[in-house]
Amino acid sequence: MTKEEFKDIAPFDDSEVQQAMNTLVKEPGFEHAVRYVMPDVDYDKFCAQLCQLRTKYEFQKAVIVPFLDGVLNRSTDGITVSGLDDNMDGKAFTYISNHRDIVLDAAFLNYLLATRDLPTTEIAIGDNLLVFDWIDNLVRLNKSFIVRRGLRMTQALEASKHLSAYIRHTVTERNQSVWIAQREGRAKDSNDVTQESLLKMLGQLSGEGTLLENIMALNIAPVSITYEYDPNDYLKAREFLLRRRDPEFHKSQRDDLLSMETGMLGYKGHVHYTFNDCINPKIAHLAASTDRIEVLHGIREAIDNAIHAGYEIFKMNYIAYDQLNETDRFTDQYSFDDIVDFDNYISAQLDKVDVDDITEEEDMFMREMMLQMYANPLANKLVAIGEDSEENDD
Repeated sequence: MTKEEFKDIAPFDDSEVQQAMNTLVKEPGFEHAVRYVMPDVDYDKFCAQLCQLRTKYEFQKAVIVPFLDGVLNRSTDGITVSGLDDNMDGKAFTYISNHRDIVLDAAFLNYLLATRDLPTTEIAIGDNLLVFDWIDNLVRLNKSFIVRRGLRMTQALEASKHLSAYIRHTVTERNQSVWIAQREGRAKDSNDVTQESLLKMLGQLSGEGTLLENIMALNIAPVSITYEYDPNDYLKAREFLLRRRDPEFHKSQRDDLLSMETGMLGYKGHVHYTFNDCINPKIAHLAASTDRIEVLHGIREAIDNAIHAGYEIFKMNYIAYDQLNETDRFTDQYSFDDIVDFDNYISAQLDKVDVDDITEEEDMFMREMMLQMYANPLANKLVAIGEDSEENDD
């Protein structure tokens, strides 16, 4: 296979960067976005600098890294990382992470790589986010490959085969790492579980070996993403409420754009990334099984356990867990003042929900949903590290 076969979904080749950049800087939508993010920018000078860039990596180092520095400085208390050095042995990986933010999941991951002068990953991005042509150009300059969504069944199968083949070609033939979220759409309650459809796409729709052999060839390395505060938590609570009122409720494009903006600019507190080891040693024993479902479940369990075990846990996670479960198990992890601060935070976030005629019962429902969002990472980590709550509460 050659990269030309995947031109419809692949990032720009470095030989195409300057032409794509010359087109991008002439787009009014791009100029508007740049001026929104950098109100003091000398746009003509900025564009002249962009048009001198020759590779996607240069673009990431010169443009994306400084932009993310600004995001981190304005909306976080800093980003930390663990396990990264253990994953840098010259091999390409398929990084699979939990899905916390539409834009920043992969952006921060590549930031951590680029600021250490390490090769960045190619990024899976859904075409539902490419609402303008200039956004399509921008993400392809940022090493993104396109996941086609919203297709009819036959078209969807062909698109999945094409995507699977591209990921396999990228990792195994080009020795280029890729990133993809463990599921389509974020887990609204932060109960992060890998979709089996993703594993079927990776392991059954390309490759010439068994499901297990095809998966192992991709060197899957789970990544755990933790935000101390989720700036979209109240928007998720709002969606829970609207779906409760109307099970047929669907978010609008405006809702998605608001989530993207809130996730980008909203306060996140501390952010932590854990790069976990490749799962191959943990799933090799599945070669003895002839049951494809058992193999699939074993692969998913290895990914999920690694992601869950790698979470960074903060005071608010302990408080939410104890409040949700009506226990005092983790009272040594926080103070009374911490509880007051957490309760005030939840109330302030819920005050932002712009839904008419919210009843007291509905307010309590949304509050419980938000407690779940902050309790579930701890609950899942306890299971992953063998400290399951039921065993310890007896």
